[in-house]
Amino acid sequence: MKALAINGSPRAGGNTEIMLKKVLEPLQVAGWTTEYLRIGGKPVWGCLACMMCVQKQNGRCAIEEDGVNDYLAKMYEADAIILGSPTYFADITPELKALIDRTGFVALANGGALSGKIGAAVVAVRRGGASHVFNTINHMFLTSSMIVPGSIYWNLGMGCQKGEVREDEEGMRNMVHLGETIGWLGKTIASSEEPFPKVAVELK
Repeated sequence: MKALAINGSPRAGGNTEIMLKKVLEPLQVAGWTTEYLRIGGKPVWGCLACMMCVQKQNGRCAIEEDGVNDYLAKMYEADAIILGSPTYFADITPELKALIDRTGFVALANGGALSGKIGAAVVAVRRGGASHVFNTINHMFLTSSMIVPGSIYWNLGMGCQKGEVREDEEGMRNMVHLGETIGWLGKTIASSEEPFPKVAVELK
């Protein structure tokens, strides 16, 4: 099985990256293939509402100038998608917002292409606003008919400067538990003989 972690932070080596990689550790131990990507700081266009994804239904976004279609292809291949963001004025980074808007809409336009996949949100925060970031990410998962696992607390870690999140013992412990939960859920889904309910999506 494969888990894909995508970081919306423009800061390499920051707290969001640390937490995402901590989530992946139990999955690696369990034998999953894992991949970490950071889109933050790279040009990512917002959705143009051109509706070409609805017209063409080829599984791709009409905007080809950035790497969103590459990210989308990796999301199609993954069994679990973990999206992480620092808290920017109580919300996600603009890069991650653009990715969510475009990949989420393309997937819906192509028969709910992300349905049945596991989706988890991870949030880095200095002090406040993290719950809204958490909600923004989970809204895309839930609208896409994905399966969102719970954990022992909100999937967030507190820290401002690089590496400070490591001092948040509860936050780091939650990341490990989240990874373990994703691993258990993925194994349970894979062993099920019941197919995931078919998603009928009509966008006009």
